[in-house]
Amino acid sequence: MKRKITDPINDDDMLPEYNFTGKNVVRGKHANALREGYTVTIHKDDGTTVVQNYTLQKNAVVLDPDVYAYFPDSESVNNVLRSLIALAPKKSRQVSEGRAKYK
Repeated sequence: MKRKITDPINDDDMLPEYNFTGKNVVRGKHANALREGYTVTIHKDDGTTVVQNYTLQKNAVVLDPDVYAYFPDSESVNNVLRSLIALAPKKSRQVSEGRAKYK
């Protein structure tokens, strides 16, 4: 059975040829660099070079793997956060809404 992108990743799904036991592997090793942004340089066959800069969008949020298991897409995260906002006292909501307008 093929895994869907929204399915949580289990170590049991790893194929035997990808056994990292005993290797010096660090999960999330490049996560901070990704958040800060990165540059890709493309060297084309015609001798030209294209440089592309990538950064996370200001409204992008990176979920930890344990959280992602429960909220695999933007819609599920937004639904839960809207439910929490509805539970917040009205005064707190006005302060938050005011901050959002001026960003």
